Amino acid sequence: MFSLALKNILFYKGRSITTFVLTFLSTILFVVYVSMMDGSHKSMLENTLKIYTGAIEIYHKDYRDIGGNEYLIQDVKTITDKLLHVEGIEAFTARYETYGLLSSAENSAASMVAGIEPDKEKAISSISLALKEGAFLSDDSGSCLYMGEGLVQKLKLKLGGEVAFVGGASDNSFAADIFKVCGIFKTGSFEFDLSTSFVSRSYFDKLMLSQNKASYITVKVDNLEHVDTINKKIVQTLDSEKLESLTWKTLMKTMVEAMEVDSIFGYISLSLFLIVIFFVIMIYGFINVSSRIKEFGVLRCIGLCNSNIFSLLFYEIFILSTLAILLATPIAGTICYYYSLNPIVIEGIAEMYKDYGIVSDEIPFDFDIFTITWNLAVIYGLNFLSILYPYVYINSFRPIEATKHV
Repeated sequence: MFSLALKNILFYKGRSITTFVLTFLSTILFVVYVSMMDGSHKSMLENTLKIYTGAIEIYHKDYRDIGGNEYLIQDVKTITDKLLHVEGIEAFTARYETYGLLSSAENSAASMVAGIEPDKEKAISSISLALKEGAFLSDDSGSCLYMGEGLVQKLKLKLGGEVAFVGGASDNSFAADIFKVCGIFKTGSFEFDLSTSFVSRSYFDKLMLSQNKASYITVKVDNLEHVDTINKKIVQTLDSEKLESLTWKTLMKTMVEAMEVDSIFGYISLSLFLIVIFFVIMIYGFINVSSRIKEFGVLRCIGLCNSNIFSLLFYEIFILSTLAILLATPIAGTICYYYSLNPIVIEGIAEMYKDYGIVSDEIPFDFDIFTITWNLAVIYGLNFLSILYPYVYINSFRPIEATKHV
């Protein structure tokens, strides 16, 4: 059957070339499109995590739901000492966050003011790289404030300007101070830049009475794909009913849902494309089979059974699909690999979609062998499905009737 299928492919050149080209193009487009979609989602996630949110964050239970100083982490050092022994953790830092009123000579605004460890923060987030003017914080920055560009504009401040802060300390007493704007950052995340300021913890802890306390501890992992496994290790290591460890999947639930919806619509669009390709291949196969009814009738009269006819059609589509996919795979793989290292840059896209967490003009691809493999399997499956109806159509004719078909 295989040799006969090969002869048929060479004899029916038009149909063979059409099937080959359609399979070749659909394979490349499918693999490249999925790679771009997955790469965009992965980049969006990584960029968002780099801004400030950690891959894993450790809280006192009820802090996220209720809040308040009663639910602060009270013994940070004991916890961080345990985290040193958890495999898969790349870096971690303790943050103390509070909300207060910032006032300049001309305006006032509510802001989240966070006490951070500058050196550790550089390893966790990209806020130091988002510096636009001035300088990032250091352990001896004192009353220096590192402020988002949007908040600076709202308060009508400039670099070096002074701003008054009033808020609540960790013991629920009032805390007030005069900060100096020493650095201005712009991450590209509109809401974040409009509502966030940072102070070195070495100074902020004295003001807020928050030594060895934290709102939460944020953790950076060495591989985001292993975040669930690492989180389980953290929970086991901490072994505390008062603490909870949450991954980005929970912390950024809204974004995860948005990416899932976007993926669904992306796959729906792609499915429509593949359905069109499937029906085109099937129609060409059906037209080809319709013109070969007499041939199949003769083959059945000389002893071929229905399974032989199916094998013949199967081998024909198998040979054409295999050749097309073997040629398309290295081309599609090369495209995905190249653009995973050298992302496509579309100037202005980050500014246009900044409210949706897009903080980069780059559109990277995701080069993943497993993804490419299942993409190829889908194309293979569709091609094999395309022979079912032609096969059923052939069997609708009796052998003698088929030999007389015109």
